[in-house]
Parts: sequence; C-alpha cells; structure tokens
Amino acid sequence: MNSTSHISAPRVSTSAEGVGSCATYVFAVCRSDHPASPSAAQGHAGGGPLRLLTVGSLCAVVQDVPATEFSEAALRERLGDAAELERCARAHHGVVTAAAADGPAVPMPLATLYLGDERARAAIEENRESFRLALERITGRAEWAVKVYLTQSATTARSVAPDTRQTPAPGRGAGPGAASGRAYLDRLRSRQNLREQHRESALAAAERVDRAVRELAVAMVPRRPHGPEVTGKDRTQIMNMAYLVADDRSEELAATIGRLRASPDFDGIEIDVTGPWAPYSFSDGGDLAGHS
Repeated sequence: MNSTSHISAPRVSTSAEGVGSCATYVFAVCRSDHPASPSAAQGHAGGGPLRLLTVGSLCAVVQDVPATEFSEAALRERLGDAAELERCARAHHGVVTAAAADGPAVPMPLATLYLGDERARAAIEENRESFRLALERITGRAEWAVKVYLTQSATTARSVAPDTRQTPAPGRGAGPGAASGRAYLDRLRSRQNLREQHRESALAAAERVDRAVRELAVAMVPRRPHGPEVTGKDRTQIMNMAYLVADDRSEELAATIGRLRASPDFDGIEIDVTGPWAPYSFSDGGDLAGHS
C-alpha cells in the first residue's frame, strides 16, 4: 500500500498567512502520561525539530514550520502539484506512524496548522473529550485495509475473451449468413453472461471476506472502490474496507484471510490486506483540522 493511502484530504488553516514567522503544524495527539517519541521521523523539510506540546492530560506531536511556506495560498499551490503533495503526505505519515509506534495516537489530517502554540493548545483543550474517547477506542488496536478484486485469471480470461478465429458479420435473409449471424450474437450473449456470473461470484466472495473480518474487528469503515486508473485494467475492485482490529488478533486475521484465499470459490478473486496502520479511519482528529 502506498504510504499516503490513509491520509485525509488537505485541510488548510485560513489564518496562517502573513502572521509571524512560524506556524505550529500538528501531526498527532496522544496522552501526556504515555507521550510519543517520534525520533525516527523528521517532519517537513525546512521546519524545526519535532517536539511535544503538552495540553493537560494530552500532548501533541508538533513542528514549527515557516508560515510563508504553509500559508493557505502557498499550500494550495504546493499541494496542487502531485510530486509535492506526495512529499508532504509522506512526511506527515512518517511522523504519525512513528508516534503511533510508541502508543495510541490520534492522527491529524494533512496540513493541520495553527498560529502558534497557544492557538493549538486552545483547540486541543476545547476538544479534549473527543480526543479522550478516540484514544480509548484505538488503544491496543490498529487499522487494517482489506480490498477484494475481480481479476482476469487465466481461466477467466479464456472464458470471456472474444473468439477471434472467425467472427462473420450477421448475414441477410434466412440462409447460412443468417445462421452465422445468430451464432455470432449467441457468442456475444454468452460472453456477457459469463462476465455477469463472474462479477456476481466476486460480490459473493467480497461478502464472505467482510463477514469473516467483521467477526475479528471492533469497527469498520467502508470506502469507495478505486477505479481502473488506480487498480489497473486487469483488476476491478469490488470491496474497499478499513477495519479496526485488536493487536492480539492480527495473527488470527492473517489465518482467516489465508483460508479464504485457498478456497476454490476464490478463483479469479484477489484479496489484498495491508496493515497494521495508524488508525486514520477511526479517530476524530479531523474535527480540529483547519482551526486556527
């Protein structure tokens, strides 16, 4: 999985432009009695060292960043460039991942900025109960992404591929040409029926996967399936889900997916599982994004 897969859409503070030399960039929020120590991460290029900002029983992983480079106008220009967006997202995700490795941490969306520490403290304090509940929910748990694809396996490809040996055009009248035309249409209908049957099988397989993983998860979030521009022309994404799973059930999850993959019912069906990830999909950090 691409490391930016779980990063929310950019949320830009509208008041960080032209005020002071630095803005406070917030990556994640954790407990002050179990603070993160993301020493393995560096944060955004050009910013100061990562540090912890204590807010009562909470603390935030933050970085001082140049206000001019992280103003609303500058961010919209930078994040509109795919390469720059990738760099920013990877830096953000790297810090969140490092923070989550030390204990429960609520990830904040990309580009969560405040005009100094006092603004950041005030926003976190105002939402301390939401953070407390989110930290309680994700403690000892991690996010897993599970995707199901309909693939063009060798067997499936042969069954649905057009017959190019002879495809006479539909004839006129009731002679041999008409019979050839009917046969041609019958082949088209047969291929269409096979495609529909295989898609129905894939949907049934996805439902089996979802039921099996739900038994292990404490929460789940459905996501819109990706199109061919992401999956490639040889795969159709049928299911795209995020699950919150207890750390001590990760081996059980792997065994469950292994059994499903080995089932003969999953011929031409691919199950993709990635994780554990910081629980982007199961925290409320997005409620603070954009406050200043």
